[in-house]
Amino acid sequence: MKPGDAAELLLLAALWGASFLFMRVGAPEFGPLALVFVRAAGAAAVLLPLLAWRREAAALRTHWRPIVIVGLLNTAVPFTLFTAAALVLNAGLSGIFNATAPLWAALFAWLWLGERPTWWRTLGLAVGFGGVLLLAADRASLRPGTPGISPALGVAACLLATACYGFTVNYTKRRLAGVPSLALAAGSQSAAALAMALPAWWAWPATLPGATAWGAAAGLALGCTALAYILYFRLIAHVGPAQAITVTYLIPAFAIAWGWLFLGEAVTPVMLVGGGIVLLGTALASGLVQGFRVPAAPR
Repeated sequence: MKPGDAAELLLLAALWGASFLFMRVGAPEFGPLALVFVRAAGAAAVLLPLLAWRREAAALRTHWRPIVIVGLLNTAVPFTLFTAAALVLNAGLSGIFNATAPLWAALFAWLWLGERPTWWRTLGLAVGFGGVLLLAADRASLRPGTPGISPALGVAACLLATACYGFTVNYTKRRLAGVPSLALAAGSQSAAALAMALPAWWAWPATLPGATAWGAAAGLALGCTALAYILYFRLIAHVGPAQAITVTYLIPAFAIAWGWLFLGEAVTPVMLVGGGIVLLGTALASGLVQGFRVPAAPR
């Protein structure tokens, strides 16, 4: 990976890690439904003109049905779940749970597409979900907090969101192979914005959110979604998907750092140990780590 590509990878991880910070800031004033609508609509407003400029809009008309499904299951539903979880979980913990998406992707590929995992990948699934259980046990309280959501429900929301990501990546592989990535990004964000418009109108806060909350919403829409998608697709084009997906392992570190730096969130030993276990399991399950091998004797 060239230095420029490595810098873009770090910037992408910083942006996606910051999304958990922005959700923590914006969710209490907007509420999950309104904030997700603003995020998706803002991203679509940036991506659609770019799509038209690249003359790839025809792909939306050809593949609109599966793109709508991706918009629902890869944006509208998981963004809402993560935003709801942000009301009761800190940014770092949500970022760690986000790293389980490749675990779900490997599991769905096994159960749905018949891609039987190797022994090391099976071990990765077990290790990764073991780390999830450790983190979940630390947040197992069922007592609702101020927003009416318990920490345990917040954990469940994060895991359901990442399960959506894991399903969608396999669905995309099966139904949208060859579709321009920018068309998929712009179309899915547009579909999510349309799907969330009515729920957002119904749940729009009675008190207009303040400047800080609007700044967080703008950061989510423009930085963590529109710009992040552009960077991600540039990386896929320059270094390939296998290298680009390594951003998954950097996001939790940035999520923890932003939460600690700007919100004063505590970094506990359980978070560090459980996060390390999740990342190890994810690396094994996604094939990044194949286990230790004995080197062949020199000939």
